[in-house]
Amino acid sequence: MIRPVLTELLLFVTPFVLYAVFLWATKAGVMDVESWPLARLAWLTIVALLLVVGSFLYFAHFSGSKPGSEYIPAHMENGKFVPGTTR
Repeated sequence: MIRPVLTELLLFVTPFVLYAVFLWATKAGVMDVESWPLARLAWLTIVALLLVVGSFLYFAHFSGSKPGSEYIPAHMENGKFVPGTTR
């Protein structure tokens, strides 16, 4: 459960980090209040939320097993361990 949470947090923070790297590369003050106006923070937040929602949609639709598939849990067969599969 921790991996999806960290993935979403990383996606949310990405626009802010990229903007901070841009400010650092252009020798602007990264920690100056003037470099982080409210309008720019709003746009960065919108982009971050779009990334998070897009990743939710991607993971919901394109990851996992096919619709109608059946999961067979791990079990013992003839004394050997057989891992779980989807068919």
